Amino acid sequence: MQRSLEQRMAIKFCVKLERSAAETIPMLKKVFGVDCLSDRHIFRWQKAGKNREDINDENRAGRPSTSSSDDNVKRLGMQPILEF
Repeated sequence: MQRSLEQRMAIKFCVKLERSAAETIPMLKKVFGVDCLSDRHIFRWQKAGKNREDINDENRAGRPSTSSSDDNVKRLGMQPILEF
């Protein structure tokens, strides 16, 4: 997650420098290597960077992260998932 945020900051920086996505992609790949966002995501963030200041993900509808609470696990009689 942190790596993605770093890349979004770098993309935002490139947007401010008026670099195109085609110029941004090779730079990100050189810096982040195999951890680099896909070209599609870079294009998306490049486009979004022109219209918004915030680099964090927007809130969206979906399953809340608290849906697998201990109470729910007990109520459903499921075995808890062990985390290592």
